[in-house]
Amino acid sequence: MKIKDKYLSFYYETSGGETPEPKIDPKKTALLLVDLQNEFVSRDYGEALEFKASGEWERWIPFHDRLDDIVIPNNKKLLDFFRKNDMTVTYGRIACLREDGEDRSPVQKSEGWNGMLIPVDSYGAQMVDELAPMKNEIVVNKTTDSVTTGTNYLTLLQFMGIETVVVTGIVTDQCVASTVRGLADAGYKVICVEDACAAGSQELHDAELKIMNVIYCDVLTTDETIALIEKNL
Repeated sequence: MKIKDKYLSFYYETSGGETPEPKIDPKKTALLLVDLQNEFVSRDYGEALEFKASGEWERWIPFHDRLDDIVIPNNKKLLDFFRKNDMTVTYGRIACLREDGEDRSPVQKSEGWNGMLIPVDSYGAQMVDELAPMKNEIVVNKTTDSVTTGTNYLTLLQFMGIETVVVTGIVTDQCVASTVRGLADAGYKVICVEDACAAGSQELHDAELKIMNVIYCDVLTTDETIALIEKNL
């Protein structure tokens, strides 16, 4: 499988630009949607209101345009495909169990970008309507960036016999990246779906995928991911 020039890192420049095609068993493959919550996706709630109040909304419009026009539709396409083929669907979301947030990790209690308080039952904690979980789909609450840190997610994958995880969500260079690395370190094959993720800027998105590609995951498009799985159904 040819490594896309866009995501060919320094480490693989002399490899001939080829990597083996991922081997997938659909019965042992899970979809993981990361942080596609009202708090971060909505244009009239949560972070968007904070950006508007601080006068920096204009610089975030491209991020929200990408979410609305590309990321959410592609996540819905993946969800529909996994559900149609009775494959495992999972979610990771930022959500604290206490309303005062005392159960959050120190980084989420800190000031700045990672400082956030999203109680589990709040509107902000819920996945956006288009991607809402259905019965028997697992939702893991996290108070860290990675879905694999401080949660039982890896244990659940082990119990379900999962070997490959298809990761989507936001933001590419933070919660998505740390989750991909955590999964890879735990021995899972990982596909990161490039057009089902977004970062604050396209530059950050592309840079992170270039860093992770081949080493920690295979970076594929939504259509490439579906085609790969269909070959093995």
